[in-house]
Amino acid sequence: LSDYNEPCGYCSAVSWSITEEGRFYCTSCHTVIEKTREVQTGDVTTNARAQSISKGLRKKKNKFEKGWEWFICEGFQYILRKQAEALQSLGVSSQMKDEVLYNFWRRYLHKNKEAYSDKPVGYVTYDSSSVSIHTDIETEVESTSPINLTCSTSDIDVISEFSTDPASSVSKASGKTKSGWSGSVDGSLYLQKRKKGDLSLSMPLTLAFCSLALLWLRESITLSDLLRLVMDGHIPYLNAFKEFPEEMKMYGADFKIFHVQAWPKYDDVYKKMHALAGFMDLPCFPDITEHSFLHPNILCMKYMMEINLPDDMNKWTCRVIKKIGVGETDFLTLHPGNKSAWKVKYDILAVAIIIVINKLSCSTGCPIFDIKKWYMVVKNILDVEQKKYNEERIRRLWRCEKPLLYSASEKYVVLKKKQMVMDLQRQFRTLTGCLEVTEKRKPSLFQFNWTEESTKKDCFHGHSLGAFLQQKGDTFIPLNRDYWLCTVKKACSPHERYNESDFPHTYRFVLDLFSFLLRVQPYLIHEEVSTIEQKLFRSKLHMKSRIFKVQKK
Repeated sequence: LSDYNEPCGYCSAVSWSITEEGRFYCTSCHTVIEKTREVQTGDVTTNARAQSISKGLRKKKNKFEKGWEWFICEGFQYILRKQAEALQSLGVSSQMKDEVLYNFWRRYLHKNKEAYSDKPVGYVTYDSSSVSIHTDIETEVESTSPINLTCSTSDIDVISEFSTDPASSVSKASGKTKSGWSGSVDGSLYLQKRKKGDLSLSMPLTLAFCSLALLWLRESITLSDLLRLVMDGHIPYLNAFKEFPEEMKMYGADFKIFHVQAWPKYDDVYKKMHALAGFMDLPCFPDITEHSFLHPNILCMKYMMEINLPDDMNKWTCRVIKKIGVGETDFLTLHPGNKSAWKVKYDILAVAIIIVINKLSCSTGCPIFDIKKWYMVVKNILDVEQKKYNEERIRRLWRCEKPLLYSASEKYVVLKKKQMVMDLQRQFRTLTGCLEVTEKRKPSLFQFNWTEESTKKDCFHGHSLGAFLQQKGDTFIPLNRDYWLCTVKKACSPHERYNESDFPHTYRFVLDLFSFLLRVQPYLIHEEVSTIEQKLFRSKLHMKSRIFKVQKK
């Protein structure tokens, strides 16, 4: 455009156009900048027919009881917004919602052809005699820069403005109402087209979005922290649809999409996170340096404080990190386009390094760290915390407090049954003397506290360590001759490699301890320990394999 001739700061090209929000964007690299142009004609208002994620014309049905016509992607968009707001209330950067997650969501919708496309994949076919469809779209929005694009707060604050292109330009779909109640327009179609293992919208995928945004901002919340906050109820996930506006009616297929019947698994969300980054063609993420919280040096220090290990152990974890090269920026930084790059599980990597150092320091007496005494102290606290955790899981109600109404005819019956259940639960609590469910605890990155003066806990933070590791040349030689390797036996899957009966009780206890802290399966930590030992004791493993070959002859 002639009124703006500055070169693009991203690709240096001078080729600008205007987005529907009125901002300039480069037609060469699709980077959106802050500069805007005042519109003096009324032409743009007709084109702003909600091809935007944040602006749209909401068309209600004839009767208010039937609610809005809404699409599945709008429901997940609302949940993503609530999750981002919950994270920001915990101290995450304000860029989380309005910049980073906003851009990721736009890129996903375009790549998946859910929106920002002339013919969205989930577009519902309507009776041509009863509806006329207009799609005045500019598809240049397809590759907006994942960090440069911003949006105003007002664009995202009102649910009536939260829409994508199909919901804003269509009329009533024939055959979508049931006894006067309407669910989503494309719920049934979405279930039919969704396949297991793909990147279709789902509740675990919302956590993958949040995890990517946290990683982009290099926040202190790891994936395991995110899942723990979800399980503790600090981030909307279980029955998140209950926060939908009253006008967004749900029934039938909608509940199969939004209703959660199990907690998210670490490995599942982790795989979706990396698949999503590749699917959206994201650029290289910001570097993870020694000053970043996700660096193994800092995470190791955090987890050692968490499980009451001596501070003096930190220098040995730093040496191991440097030795095996897992502290390098290239290794830690996410490269979505590089399939050969190592995908790092930052939290599991840190605890695996601590376990290796623990195995090197299994000695007794002073001033050497006494792991037997530490075991007795930590086990007592772990048993108490696990009991509390199990009791909270038992008391947790998976059913939504808001009745799930599948049709208008069922409303009276469902509400009556719901009231009866609540009365019976109240009477049962009175008879058994059980108290009402207490308020959830305030979120914290630490689950154990070893410094409270009111408790009689033995704190090992100030204990010193003797020399238990000696370096000769490029190899580490442990002074503890009882160190054993768990990488000799190979198997097809991580599940087969970790058989509890094959390992010492202390090792199983440490795995279970970190498994409780991270809310992950023990075999995931064991797999990472094996990988570190292969790098650290490569010469010993090579020697053992040669011995085995000689014995076979």
